[in-house]
Amino acid sequence: MNDVSAADAVRAFYERYPYPPPIESLDKYRQRWQDPNRRRADFYLLWPDKTYTEDRTVLIAGCGTSQAAKHAARSPAARVVGIDFSATSVRSTEDLRRKHDLSNLEVQQLPIERVGELKTSFDLIVCTGVLHHLADPDAGLRALRDVLKPDGAMHLMVYAPYGRTGIYMLQEFCRRAGIGPNDSDIEDLIAALASLPAAHPLARLLREVPDFRQKAALADALLHPQDRAYSVPQLMEFIGGAGLGFCRWIQQAPYSPRCGVMAHLPQSSRIASLDVIEQYVAAELFRGTMLTHSAIVHHKDYPHRSHAIDFAGETWFDYVPIRVPDTLSIQERLPPGAAAVLINRAHTFTDIFMPIDAREKRLVDAIDGERSIRKIVGDTSRDVCRTLFERLWWHDQVVFEFR
Repeated sequence: MNDVSAADAVRAFYERYPYPPPIESLDKYRQRWQDPNRRRADFYLLWPDKTYTEDRTVLIAGCGTSQAAKHAARSPAARVVGIDFSATSVRSTEDLRRKHDLSNLEVQQLPIERVGELKTSFDLIVCTGVLHHLADPDAGLRALRDVLKPDGAMHLMVYAPYGRTGIYMLQEFCRRAGIGPNDSDIEDLIAALASLPAAHPLARLLREVPDFRQKAALADALLHPQDRAYSVPQLMEFIGGAGLGFCRWIQQAPYSPRCGVMAHLPQSSRIASLDVIEQYVAAELFRGTMLTHSAIVHHKDYPHRSHAIDFAGETWFDYVPIRVPDTLSIQERLPPGAAAVLINRAHTFTDIFMPIDAREKRLVDAIDGERSIRKIVGDTSRDVCRTLFERLWWHDQVVFEFR
């Protein structure tokens, strides 16, 4: 299948089975983002070294049925452009734009490879769940790079291979059995999956992802005409080949030897001594069930990437910590010596949680998103503070603003 016919097949697939399915209302989503701390935390995840602003240009590349509308609703001061090659997705987004009076949203039917035709550049580019479906993902990422401002940030999400082993086995089963993306075959496939052996690699996903049995979700996973997955080394090569630099993971705790089960392995100190990318590789291999990789990237020559966050010197003392809105402080059924356990509800790995003692809890409770670590901790030992705030950062409990 050549690039043109592959693109046509993918476009036809999404016209028939748009995914995620269209939604009718953005009210709940908009309400969730009324919290200014949520918006600030989102900003400093991308740019800890920049002055906070909501006035920015945002491209949602491969916007699907609602993603661009959601971004426009949550960031009314931003100018949001959504592009998608699916007419169905564009129509659904336009419906939401009109219904919710999203005057800051523009939508165009345009493939990612032709994004340069917009004749503009963007502070933020969001491209999630798209590049791995392109006939030439490298060309798509280079096109996005060309419209990213010099100090802009890009949020990328691509499939990861090991957690999708069962999906790829069933994709091959469908090909060999002649199962196609039509309603009749999909209904029969849903019935067949009810008899899937409990030990099959796909069985866990069927148990844990309720919407996986819906037609659009099932078609997208098992009957898509084109997808590929990237291991951590392949993703780094993909990003670097486009002239971009890896900054950090959207959620970094699952990749860190400091967090969860990885911190308690006999080999954890050896892993922690590796180059940071090799640490990520080890975590992906050991965990084995990552379905996707979500990363923040910048231009390769951008000098102030977020991985410059450093607890080795003294600059960390003037960071302003901002709690991530999806975090919770649990104070029931605690392990011995703990005054609370911190969790991030966005994590899918249940082994990732952070016990804190009474002294640490007082410091965490004092985080207000305005004061620096220096002002929060007072005369508390610097070593204690350094350890605590580094743990909070790696556990996705805080982001930092540099001042």
